[in-house]
Amino acid sequence: MTKIVFATNNSHKLAEIRAMLPQGIDVLSLADINCHVDIPETADTLEGNALQKAQFIYENYGYDCFADDTGLEVDALDGAPGVHTARYAGEQHDTEANTDKLLSELKEKNSRRARFRTIIALIEKGEVHLFEGVVDGEIATERRGADGFGYDPVFIPEDTGKTFAELGVSVKNKISHRARAVCKLMNYLRERK
Repeated sequence: MTKIVFATNNSHKLAEIRAMLPQGIDVLSLADINCHVDIPETADTLEGNALQKAQFIYENYGYDCFADDTGLEVDALDGAPGVHTARYAGEQHDTEANTDKLLSELKEKNSRRARFRTIIALIEKGEVHLFEGVVDGEIATERRGADGFGYDPVFIPEDTGKTFAELGVSVKNKISHRARAVCKLMNYLRERK
């Protein structure tokens, strides 16, 4: 059994990742390794934040580790919220306030094109590997659907006509930005065995 730490305190992300992984890979949470500190995310890119989190665990706890950072990039907002996606409406990471702010800022915009981008940084035996997943789509004019979290009720992936929250977790886990990045991570982990 391969043990690897996923450097996140987000229980939704942890559950999504564990549901996607094949047997033989045991993903440990930060709580599993008794890491109860707030890991810094001070970089100005998704890649930088993901790497910063993975390095923190590797250097301070000695585990092979992966971390992700995800950004919602909206064309009409010059790529915002981007690296500030989780704290778009403030440091409190309030998903409802973040979504409210996004919908408000897009009210007068013609284009609603957007993409979700996830970067996963893996540190394994001191080596760094980066994996990217992208899903293009657009922002709905109002919340739709009950499944998912964060911006899921307003993000409509291309060619679906439904928000992630309407599609449901099982569909999202197959087509999302995180799923695409995790697939690349899993392919790498399988090949290096």
